[in-house]
Amino acid sequence: MSEKSSTQTLKFKLNSLLEVTRAINNNQPVNVLLESYVDILCSKLNIGKVVMFKHQDGWECILSAGVPNDVIDNIKVEENLLSYTEITFVTSEQDILPGLDIVIPVYNNYVPIAYVLIGDIEEEMEGVSPVIKHLHFIQTISNIIVVAIENIRLFRESLQQEALRKELELASQMQNMLVPNPKDLPRNQHLLMNAFYKPHYEVGGDYFDCIELGDNKLGFCVADVSGKGMAAALLMSNFQATLRALFTSDISMDSLLQKLNKRVYESAQGEKFITIFIARFDYDTHQLEYANAGHTPVILYRTDSKNIKLLESACLAIGMLERIPFISVKRLTIMEHSLMLSYTDGLVELLSDTGEGGVKSAFYVLESAIQHVPDIDGVISEVIDTQNLNGNNQAIFDDITLLGIEFFA
Repeated sequence: MSEKSSTQTLKFKLNSLLEVTRAINNNQPVNVLLESYVDILCSKLNIGKVVMFKHQDGWECILSAGVPNDVIDNIKVEENLLSYTEITFVTSEQDILPGLDIVIPVYNNYVPIAYVLIGDIEEEMEGVSPVIKHLHFIQTISNIIVVAIENIRLFRESLQQEALRKELELASQMQNMLVPNPKDLPRNQHLLMNAFYKPHYEVGGDYFDCIELGDNKLGFCVADVSGKGMAAALLMSNFQATLRALFTSDISMDSLLQKLNKRVYESAQGEKFITIFIARFDYDTHQLEYANAGHTPVILYRTDSKNIKLLESACLAIGMLERIPFISVKRLTIMEHSLMLSYTDGLVELLSDTGEGGVKSAFYVLESAIQHVPDIDGVISEVIDTQNLNGNNQAIFDDITLLGIEFFA
């Protein structure tokens, strides 16, 4: 090669690299980078056919010039190209790669991230095709282009993730507004209420509420949507609005649960359901009317008589069927100092042993707390502290809610 020709070649390579680098530094979109790349290969190096496959979630063709679609569709990267680890002439494999002469692999950290195939190379009358002299340059500029495209993708993903994170933060704030603040729960001469609420993700499917119903009555509930995450949170938000619209001092518990069931079934089409413990307490008569629809057993401990009663499930969870076939509404009168603890299965899963004895194991832990701590504030604090619910407890893998009530005689 003459000194003049060598200088021209070097100038061409430097100008090409400068052109691509400028486009990258100017944050040009992917299509502009690929157009610049095609211009270098096709217009300046006179390559007639160019195909580029790039790996993202899978292998896909992101560039083709001068190659029919049916040829591209028949190329299977895993079968036809992964064996090539260096620049390879494939003219002999025209049945697999028709019209293509050279495979140029592009690696990053010893992992193939792209394959460039070129063909229809302009041949000189004598000597070696000029393209052959530039193969390593083509590989270099291909690597620069592919890495730039990957960086653009990663940057866009980071922007999307940041936007999603902010949306989840907003959703979490909105959901927290739907859940009562423990400081705002009733504390009067009849009872004292406290709660703990911790979604596993930013948003969750647990829910508790307390509603002054009028006529000296108080309604309250603890509920849990099957599953977790955004879908569960959306269903629970809809459920909260429905419950607050329907729950009154005089609606029958049967009617309330059937209406709630209808709304949940219509919303989730049987794909999700909600377990719930729901109750209505009459301050005047001290009567507690309740129903447990598929929810974890609620613990009621009468501190004077040392008696523990489990308010267990007696009907199907809400939303499983179009209509609940049987609803068991129960009533009891609370005439002595008593502690009640309701919770969701996230706590059961955290406290449980493996196997079928899990719920029983969890019950013993909660039973011990409620028997040995004299007030509901202390019971909830005991569970939070001993199970590290406010800390970085890696064993927690579901939403956790506790609702406790201390009834005064």
